[in-house]
Amino acid sequence: MGVMKKFEQRLEGLVNGTFAKVFKSEVQPVEIAGALQRECDNNATIWNRDRTVVPNDFIVELSAPDFERLSPYSGQLGDELSGMVREYAKQQRYSFMGPIKVHLEKADDLDTGLYRVRSRTLASSTSQSPERAPAAPAAPTGPGPADRRPPAGGGYGYPQQPSSAPPMPAAPPPGGRPGGPAPAPVPNRPQGPGAGPLPGAQVRRWIEINGNRHQISRPTLVLGRSTDADVRIDDPGVSRRHCEIRTGTPSTIADLGSTNGIVVDGQHTTRATLRDGSRIVVGQTTIVYRQAEG
Repeated sequence: MGVMKKFEQRLEGLVNGTFAKVFKSEVQPVEIAGALQRECDNNATIWNRDRTVVPNDFIVELSAPDFERLSPYSGQLGDELSGMVREYAKQQRYSFMGPIKVHLEKADDLDTGLYRVRSRTLASSTSQSPERAPAAPAAPTGPGPADRRPPAGGGYGYPQQPSSAPPMPAAPPPGGRPGGPAPAPVPNRPQGPGAGPLPGAQVRRWIEINGNRHQISRPTLVLGRSTDADVRIDDPGVSRRHCEIRTGTPSTIADLGSTNGIVVDGQHTTRATLRDGSRIVVGQTTIVYRQAEG
């Protein structure tokens, strides 16, 4: 069962009880839950191939009327929203630097039914390393996502090189072996996150969606909500033919004129280069692009 569906079911008891009048406000808790999920996706930072850190402290800004309706129950609602974020993070294999908290604040510049979500990463006072935990994808209504920067000293998804390397062997004497021709130059292997495969190397490509793997065995792969798409994504925020992955050196992704666009590694774009571990967000769905030689 999906994270959002579980969240909605848990709210049913609250709607029939304490929150009956509160949920008649213009802003619905499910809308806020979706925004928190998108906020995590848009601000995810890749530490290495196995760990992606997302914000853990969220501030939901509401209009004065909506805030007055929801604030008496902010503790219960905050707990439910935090639990939803935790479950989604587990599904997406996200990590947090500290405990998850969701706060409600009043914003006098917002009209009834409008809201904004702000987020930040707060480290726990007892630990300086990321804590493995679940998260949620959410695109806030309001300001765009914060700029994503790679961890100091290294690129996204790739470990830093050791500070010292073994000495290189001595160069051969000019002309190569005595009496023989000079050796042919050896091409340098591309280095770094954006490097392509060696010439002639076999490259396997695939995408991962909600734990399911889809192999890419053709030059183009169309993703969308239509049954005609190569990979169908059942998400109301996804267009019938939303985007297309094109294999090559490097592989790329292009928006196909979708309604909501695409976010690649935290940046809204219409076209982007893909590398192993690139995260693509369409609607409320996160797609991870993978490639490997062999």
